[in-house]
Amino acid sequence: MTLSRRDFLAATAAGTMLATGKASVLSAAVVEGSQAPPPDRFDPWIEVLPAALAHNVRELRRLGGRPVLAVVKNHGYGLDYRIVARLLEPNADVAGFALVRADEAIALREGGVHKPILLMARAPESAMRDLAARGITLSVYADDDPGRMGRAVTGAPIAVHAYVDTGMSRMGIAYHRALPLLRDVTGAPHLRLTGTFMTFTEEADFDREQLARFQALAREAAAAGVSLGQLHAASSHSVFHHRDVGFDLVRPGMALYGGYPGDAAVERPLAALRTTFRLRARVVRTDRLRPGDSVSYGRRYVASAPTWVATLPVGHGDGYPRDAVKGARVLIGDRLYPVIGAVSASHLIVEVGSEERVRIGDLATLLGPDRPEIHPNAVAETTGSVYDLLMHLNPSLPRFTVTS
Repeated sequence: MTLSRRDFLAATAAGTMLATGKASVLSAAVVEGSQAPPPDRFDPWIEVLPAALAHNVRELRRLGGRPVLAVVKNHGYGLDYRIVARLLEPNADVAGFALVRADEAIALREGGVHKPILLMARAPESAMRDLAARGITLSVYADDDPGRMGRAVTGAPIAVHAYVDTGMSRMGIAYHRALPLLRDVTGAPHLRLTGTFMTFTEEADFDREQLARFQALAREAAAAGVSLGQLHAASSHSVFHHRDVGFDLVRPGMALYGGYPGDAAVERPLAALRTTFRLRARVVRTDRLRPGDSVSYGRRYVASAPTWVATLPVGHGDGYPRDAVKGARVLIGDRLYPVIGAVSASHLIVEVGSEERVRIGDLATLLGPDRPEIHPNAVAETTGSVYDLLMHLNPSLPRFTVTS
């Protein structure tokens, strides 16, 4: 089997990811204290903006009225979960972190994160001892969980959160049969029930039904003498649309990173979120097309007049969407240029116009806070979900932490 250059680089990066006590490292690419990548770098990179991340925490804490359990799953929504956790660890409004991969939870703890870490997934029995030894809070929702955890864990009781399914039918113990499990968990000497949570479907009417089910279970548990610990239910969508949910924590993901989870026009007046990253590269080629010359696969763009174009070394293999040709634009210098032709795995092309305004080496921003047109929500209006846009950013891309 022959690996492509891109596959080789991705595999190498995945195999050399490290986490240290002072800094998060993705291969050799996360550069601490650097304000920018090398000036001669053409290949794409991501710039993480700590000030914007801290601003969004403040906004969501204000809007939700509760401390933030920061969701850093799916590679920190494209920013790298280790970088996000390291930046938010000192933040007083952040109560802890939540994710869904056991190895990532361990990596956070070994990387110097001291705040609570919740694994919102079924923990493998083979990893449970390591998770418990590192103080990772586990989720319980299956009937055999108390027994599995009892077999795998020795020593002090471990903290767990009960995951209740109120209608999502994805994860959790069904609400109508949850009380016996909650009794078993609180009666198990090796477990401490420190929290209970659910997930909304984000369908307005049914969300209310879900909330009623969860609240009824909480009342039943209290009447049975079962303490559920901290209650949490509000994802990014619910922080905006169900602000009266209350409970003890809010649990946002996407909104932490500056993406509005639903209708941005409705949500923006409630909280002024800031985009927390830039996707950047430099121009690698320019050329002047003649009338009749075409661009990229399928010849979907054919020049009708002499036209300058520029090529960027960014493609759908890096997470930039194929559908960008439906209206997305790229900022080069102080001008916006439309994406034309088919977006390939490693390259895209923009139309510059009748004049040669762009040169090889010019800095391009494809996603970021610098113009409304390249805000992730704006780009997602033509390319699909803002969730896909962030979560599909290639983990092998370098991440640089910058101040502005």
